[in-house]
Amino acid sequence: MLQSSLLASLKWYPVLFDSPMNVARGIFFWLTLALVLAFAVSMLLLKDESRKKFFKYSGFFFVVYACVVAITLLSLTFAEDGILTITFVPVLVLLLAIAGSAIALAFKRNRTVYLIAGCLVGAALVATLVCMGVYYATAISGDGYYNSDDASVNQIVLYLSALVLIVLIVGLGFLFGKNDKKGFDSKAIAYAAVCIAMSFALSYLRIFKLPQGGSVTIASLLPLMIYSYMYGTRKGVFAGLIYGVLQAIQDPWMIHPAQFLLDYPVAFSAIGLSGMFAKTKKLEKLPQIQFALGAVVASALRFVSHVFSGVFAFSAYAVDAGMAAWPYSLAYNSFVFADVAIAIVVGVIVFSSPSFVKQARKFNASAEKTTDAPSA
Repeated sequence: MLQSSLLASLKWYPVLFDSPMNVARGIFFWLTLALVLAFAVSMLLLKDESRKKFFKYSGFFFVVYACVVAITLLSLTFAEDGILTITFVPVLVLLLAIAGSAIALAFKRNRTVYLIAGCLVGAALVATLVCMGVYYATAISGDGYYNSDDASVNQIVLYLSALVLIVLIVGLGFLFGKNDKKGFDSKAIAYAAVCIAMSFALSYLRIFKLPQGGSVTIASLLPLMIYSYMYGTRKGVFAGLIYGVLQAIQDPWMIHPAQFLLDYPVAFSAIGLSGMFAKTKKLEKLPQIQFALGAVVASALRFVSHVFSGVFAFSAYAVDAGMAAWPYSLAYNSFVFADVAIAIVVGVIVFSSPSFVKQARKFNASAEKTTDAPSA
């Protein structure tokens, strides 16, 4: 019953052209699908060196394209919805730094360029997080929702839920990432920023959005999932956490600090666990299964995080719908599975390419060699 009423109230963004923002969103939606189709056909038609060259430069093109999409739609959101300057400007600078780095790397890739790109992007990223932290700490504390008589927010359980999930996700990140390369080098930072930017841009290209937050997109989480597969779960969790904070700009449903953690940094840091089976030897010849299994586990944890938020922070919506909090939250947040299903289908197709898998596995090659050396 709830899902039927939600479906009836959904806005289908690919065919919604009622504002400049939605016109741009719709154009980019269909243009992105056309570009992806053209890329897939070109990869099938090209052979050997031509395919490698095309794959290399198309990668840089898609990074710059993603930044253009994100900057355009972020600017329109700023103009129409009133994003404050303190959050808009640093994200804009971050996207420009990523686009500039991608263009520079398209012409020359060496340690110096990676170092400069990593430092610039890293500095912009830190500035963005600091500005957003300052703004949202003030915004949440001044909201008044969870101190009102009408709201039903179980603060103690909300904090405990966030703490348990943080410990679980971080623990799994370190457990499955114990053999990853140590630390963030300039290349890891640059690639993290690229994947965050691409996911951020794709998250604007919604298929539909739910009334109280949450949306289904065209594989917006795929770049983060691929990053986790490439660089491991420890770096993946960190990249997902940053992406979750950035998501608060697009879809800000915040009434409590712990609820903010559950719906944004915690939920999306779980996506960083998608690469947890990337080094499972028994599945080495089945990279599609490695990817899909990790994506399912990561998305299940994201779902749990949203459900806890719904039960312990947004139970008032369940009361309005005439339902208990648990079934309402479970049904409402089931959109997560539609969102991840699209990402998994596209990801399985991507990981069916032997050349892509070979390139993806190179990023942790030295760690794998170190691990395998004693048994050789």
